[in-house]
Amino acid sequence: MTGSTVTRAQLSEAVYNEVGLSRNESAELVEAVLNEVGDALTRGEPVKISSFGSFSVRQKGERIGRNPKTGDEVPILPRKVLVFRPSHVLKNRINESQAGSS
Repeated sequence: MTGSTVTRAQLSEAVYNEVGLSRNESAELVEAVLNEVGDALTRGEPVKISSFGSFSVRQKGERIGRNPKTGDEVPILPRKVLVFRPSHVLKNRINESQAGSS
């Protein structure tokens, strides 16, 4: 594992190498896909990508938290959070790659 983050530029380059679109078309395609995923999640719609996983937005209610430094109780306001659930296919790929590198 390299420990580096995959960037939009790297995704665009991978599309360029795999699909054969021009670099500009590859970048536009990656942007369009990411925008569509973001827009769907903003509308509250779940996004499922076969053999990868699903993204959804979940509402978290108000709760009481603690300031770790002072120990004071602080209300944590309700908010929406993004949830990702990997598919079994992705989980298996990750576990196989870990088993092969050990």
